[in-house]
Amino acid sequence: SGSPEKGVYAKDIILNIIGQVGADGALYKAAEFTGDYVKNASVSSRFTLCNMAVEMGAKNGIIEADEKTRNFLGRNGKIFKSDKDAVYEDAYEIEVDRIEPQVAWPPTVDNVKPVTSVEGKKVDQAYIGTCTNGRLEDIEVATRILRGKSVADNVRLLVIPASTKIYLDAFDKGYLQEIIKSGGIICNPGCGPCVGRHEGVLAEGETCISTQNRNFSGRMGHPKAEIYLASPATVAASALAGEIVDPRGYV
Repeated sequence: SGSPEKGVYAKDIILNIIGQVGADGALYKAAEFTGDYVKNASVSSRFTLCNMAVEMGAKNGIIEADEKTRNFLGRNGKIFKSDKDAVYEDAYEIEVDRIEPQVAWPPTVDNVKPVTSVEGKKVDQAYIGTCTNGRLEDIEVATRILRGKSVADNVRLLVIPASTKIYLDAFDKGYLQEIIKSGGIICNPGCGPCVGRHEGVLAEGETCISTQNRNFSGRMGHPKAEIYLASPATVAASALAGEIVDPRGYV
């Protein structure tokens, strides 16, 4: 319930939930997200919530379809809803207006703490993309923070749109050009360093702040590299600062 404060996004909310539920708290179950926040959230934000349900062990993450869903799909279809008398194994009340930007510390996704607990941690790489946060809305958030500024000298900023369509849309809107001007690197769309592929593989001792969904040891390269998970806003702001920072001072 509620509305997130400026600088807090769906990624922060789902990280907070995973921190409460635990990595195996919804093991092989369905996780359903409801409430006024979900109703008002964009389709992209809903994707982020459902995408990361697996990180608390869930078999799937679901949100009841509505008019936003129909508009996104461009067609009508039969809508399935949970039974009014459905019995849930557990329920969590999340007040999103009380959540501040979150960061998942390595090496587990449920090791979640407020960004203020890790401010000042130097980073070698900042990564915006993946199936979790590589949509147009995510790239737009990052662009607003990066526009007219320069990525820190000690940081590699990689941006990988989640699909060719998103890549082209971001190009048409001028987002990619602004990111390049700030010192960021645009890579081909799809999966990449999140699973240790092509550009962005980490070396021993390096630290990355990323929008991806997993931060296990060796996930992005060397097993002695560290991965911190955060929202696109936190990652973009940290790329500018050269260290992990609270994005609320940049939005």
